Amino acid sequence: MCRGSSCRGARELPPNRGGPISSETRINDRIRVPEVRLVGPAGEQVGIVRIEDALRLAEEADLDLVEVAPQARPPVCKLMDYGKFKYESAQKARESRRNQQMTVIKEQKLRPKIDSHDYETKKGHIVRFLGQGHKVKVTIMFRGREQSRPELGFRLLQRLAEDVADLGVVESSPKQDGRNMIMVLAPHKNVKPRTATKADAETEQDAAAE
Repeated sequence: MCRGSSCRGARELPPNRGGPISSETRINDRIRVPEVRLVGPAGEQVGIVRIEDALRLAEEADLDLVEVAPQARPPVCKLMDYGKFKYESAQKARESRRNQQMTVIKEQKLRPKIDSHDYETKKGHIVRFLGQGHKVKVTIMFRGREQSRPELGFRLLQRLAEDVADLGVVESSPKQDGRNMIMVLAPHKNVKPRTATKADAETEQDAAAE
């Protein structure tokens, strides 16, 4: 291994200068640097070693040498099972996307002087949405002189929150927004989302049309 200021300067230059920059993770023989900062399979710090020694340690442990911090000087590499690492990373990414897709915001609109039958129908929609793991935006719509009685909407939203307390919590407290009053309900974290059925989809279409 060379030493001196000229050698240090050479190591700081990108190994693939003049070519396209790749975002693909480099492993084993694709790592083209004189030395690396090596991390063991259990996360232990081995220190700065020559690339030849790092590759030898990887082969002896039946593991891959994976570049985890290419921008560091020298680059940081870790001994790991790269195939297992990629599989677990893909699993986590799919789970994250699945959780994002499941948590959507549905909406239900009520009038401050809603009758008992309509209230129970609307509440049923909200219960179903929360049971499926969705958030629900509840909007009280005021018309005419109703705008001077915001307490009617506030009491209605309080009643609704209490009626569905076993499935959801108030994420955003009732707030006046022009002619409307809005509250957001979120499902409890320990509630396992229920898969929507065809009947649910039909009921949801009816709810949207109301």
